[in-house]
Amino acid sequence: MDFGGHGLSSHYYLGVPYCQENFVNEIRRVVAALKWKRFSLLSHSFGGIIGGMFSCIFPEMVDKLILLDTLPFTMDPKGMENMLTNRRGAIEHMLQAEAFQKPRQVVKPEEMLQRFLKNNNHLNEECGRLLLQRGTTQVATGLMMNRDRRVGLVEYSVPFLTRELLVHSIKQLQAQVLLIKASQGYFNVERDVSDKSVMLLVLDTLRSVLKEQFQYMEVPGNHYVHLNQPQNVADIISAFLQSKERIPH
Repeated sequence: MDFGGHGLSSHYYLGVPYCQENFVNEIRRVVAALKWKRFSLLSHSFGGIIGGMFSCIFPEMVDKLILLDTLPFTMDPKGMENMLTNRRGAIEHMLQAEAFQKPRQVVKPEEMLQRFLKNNNHLNEECGRLLLQRGTTQVATGLMMNRDRRVGLVEYSVPFLTRELLVHSIKQLQAQVLLIKASQGYFNVERDVSDKSVMLLVLDTLRSVLKEQFQYMEVPGNHYVHLNQPQNVADIISAFLQSKERIPH
């Protein structure tokens, strides 16, 4: 599904922030419309953070949670120290983005693709074209990006958990959890030591709290491995969804 402000979904009204709680609410509304009682969630990158929080708030609904090169929670090594700074940044970002709204640019399709690939250099050309099918709107003279410019950085959209909240949240999970990490993914490329230490802390906590309920796999590829090389993850995901047992290593 496309969250608000993304893909083919509507943009939020002025003054309404793009935040984790709203995105979790959107999943719940889709589930209510579909009249689902129990289901699995497959999520990538930022979507994993939203899927993780949904699975903690509505644990009885989620049978299996699959995380593609992402963590189910965000943590900040400085915890409380940065909390107010991040909240302030989110409010200021929204005000600035709304104050300087410019008409959306219309760009020729090939130029749009090259810009997109330059900003997302882990994508190959074929996958870039596929993403732009939902990420742009065709008009008479070219393409316009659909994404709302007010959608901010992750630190503006999600609250960072303290260690205590991390453990408490993980304890709420009823879902079987599969985390697939790309060998050259988000936590390997251009990340500092603190980012990697957070990843290891969250992984260790997932293992220690969930035990057999948690499975971890590492596959070759980058942050978009599921798009560029779907064969690297398809069998793993399929086995996880079909079996009640641990997937083979």
